[in-house]
Amino acid sequence: MRRRGLYLILAIGLVICFWQLGSTGLVDETPPLFAAASRAMSNTGDWLTPRVNGLPRFDKPPLVYWLMGLGYSIPGNADWDPLGTWSARFPSAASSLFMMLLLGDTVMRWPHRGEAFPRRCGLITALAFAFSPLVMIWSRIAVSDALLCTTLGSALIFQWRSYAKSQNGSWRLAWVFLGLAVLTKGPVAVVLMTMTLVLFGSLPQIDFSLLLARIRPVPGFCITALVSLPWYLLELRAEGQAFWDSFFGYHNLQRFTSVVNFHQEPWWFFVLILIIASLPFTPFLILGLFKAFSISFPGSNGHKLDLNPRDSLVPFAACWLICVFVLFTSAATKLPSYWLPATPAAALLIGCVDSGTKSSRFAWWGSIFLSFSLALVFWSSPFWLLSIKDPELPTLGSELLASRLVLRAAISFTLVGVLGIFLGFFSKTKRLLAMQAPLLLFQMLVLVPMISLGDQVRQAPLRQVAKLLVSSKKPFEALAMVGTQKPSIHFYTGEVIIYEGRSAYALVNLEERLRLEKRKGWSGSQIDGSKGARTALVVIDKRTAKRLHWQELNPEIIGEFGVYMVWRLDRQTLKMRANRLVENGFKPNWRAFRPERF
Repeated sequence: MRRRGLYLILAIGLVICFWQLGSTGLVDETPPLFAAASRAMSNTGDWLTPRVNGLPRFDKPPLVYWLMGLGYSIPGNADWDPLGTWSARFPSAASSLFMMLLLGDTVMRWPHRGEAFPRRCGLITALAFAFSPLVMIWSRIAVSDALLCTTLGSALIFQWRSYAKSQNGSWRLAWVFLGLAVLTKGPVAVVLMTMTLVLFGSLPQIDFSLLLARIRPVPGFCITALVSLPWYLLELRAEGQAFWDSFFGYHNLQRFTSVVNFHQEPWWFFVLILIIASLPFTPFLILGLFKAFSISFPGSNGHKLDLNPRDSLVPFAACWLICVFVLFTSAATKLPSYWLPATPAAALLIGCVDSGTKSSRFAWWGSIFLSFSLALVFWSSPFWLLSIKDPELPTLGSELLASRLVLRAAISFTLVGVLGIFLGFFSKTKRLLAMQAPLLLFQMLVLVPMISLGDQVRQAPLRQVAKLLVSSKKPFEALAMVGTQKPSIHFYTGEVIIYEGRSAYALVNLEERLRLEKRKGWSGSQIDGSKGARTALVVIDKRTAKRLHWQELNPEIIGEFGVYMVWRLDRQTLKMRANRLVENGFKPNWRAFRPERF
C-alpha cells in the first residue's frame, strides 16, 4: 500500500515540479547569477570557487552550484537546454520532488493515532507541501532556497524518524543531510536544527535523554563536519580574508543583524507569510498547531506521561515551524523565501488534522471561505490589474487580461470552494484531498503559462539584447549595462559585462572601469592601447537615457528592444563627458567594497 502511494506522489510530483521546466528563460536578478557561476564551473573546471562575470561570488556555498554545473556538463547541453534554464532549475525541482516523497513516506510509515487511511494522509501531506504558494514558485526558480528547504527538512525528518524507531540508520542520514544543508546555505542550518531539537526535547511529554540517545549528536556532528567543512577550509585557504568577510561577515552575520538591500519588514511579517504560504488551507495549519499543543500539554494531572515517540510527529512539526518563525522574525533582514524551510512542517501539520472532529469542520469551512476569497480577487482582476505599474513590464496587466489566465485562476479557486461545499455535507474523512485536486490544474493551466507570459514580456527583450551584443561586438570592444542591472545579459552573452547605475557617478565609474578594471579573464584597456577599442557597446534603459548626464554622448543606436536600447559609444566622447563631471565633484567610487557586486 505504501509503495503505491509513493508511486502516485512521484507521478503527481513529476508533473508539478518538471512540467515545462526549461521552457522559459532565467528571471533577473538572482537566478542568472547562480546559473552563470554554475556554468563557469563546468566550463573552466574550477569547482571550488563560484565566479560570476569574472568575480568570485561568495553569496552561497557550492552545493547548488555543483548540482547546476552537472547539468551544464552533460554533453550537448546547448542543444537540449538552449535557454540554460532546465539545468539551473533542476536542483530546485528535484529537491522539491524528493521532499514530497519523504513527507509522504514518513506519514504513511508512522500515521498519527487513530488514522484509518495512512496512504491518503501521506498524499495529502505531500500535496500540502507542493501546493504551498511559496513552493509552487521557488521549486521553479534557479536559486538555493528550495534545496535548503529539502536538505534541512530531510535532516529534521530523519532526526525524528531516528527518535520514533530505534536501531535504524536514520540518524546517520540526518547528519549527512545537515552537512548538505550547510553546503547549501551555511551555518543557519545548524542553528535551525539545534533550536528545533532543543525545543522538541523540552516538551513535557518528550524523553529528552532518549532523544539524545537515538539521534547521537556527538558522532552526528562529526559526520556533518566531514561532509561540509572541507570546502569551507579549502575556500578559506584559496580566497583568504575576502571569503571570510563576504560570506560570514556580510551574507550571514550582517544579514541577520542589519537590513541589507532594503529588505526591511515589520516584526509581524512572517505572521503574514505563514498565512499566505498555506493558502487556502491555512485554517488546517492553525488547527494543526493547536493539536500539537494539546498533545504536548494534555493537562495538569499531577504527573508526567511520556508520549510514545511514534506519536510525536505533530509536536515535532510544530517545534520545527516555531523555530523557523522565531529565528527569522528576530533577523533584521526579512524575505519571503526565508519561510521555505518551514513549509514541510506546515504540510505535516495540515495533513495530520483532517478528521471528522468539530474543530476540523471549522477549519474545513474556513478553507472554503479563503478559496472563494481568492477566487473573488481573481474575478475582480479587470478592476485592479491595470493599475499595477512597472517600468520593466509596461504591458503586463493588459496582456494578462487578454490571455484570460486570470480567469482560469478564478475558475480554479471557485472549483476548490464548490468542491468543499459539496463534500462538506458528507462525513467521510480526508476530503481535503479532493479540494487539492483543482490546484494541480492551477499549476498546469495558470501558473506555468503565467511564467511563460512574464518571460515574453520581461526577459525576451533581454535575450534579444544579448544576441545583438554577441553579433555586433567588435574585437576587444567592451560591453556594459547602465541603469538597471540584469545579470542575464552576462549569462546569455558569456562575456564580462561592466554594470553601473544611472547616476552621474555611474558615468564616471564606467569610463574609468573600461580603462582600468581587471577581472579574471578580462581587463580594461586604454582607448589607444594595443588591446583597446575606440568604442564600447552599452545597454541602457530609456529612463536612464533621459537623464541629463547621459545625454549629448552622440551614441550610435544599434537596437531597441522593449525598454532597452543598445548604444555604441565613442570612448573618447565618454571620457570627455566624465572629465567634466569629475571637475564638478563627481569622483569615481567603483573601487569601494561592495559585497554583492557582480
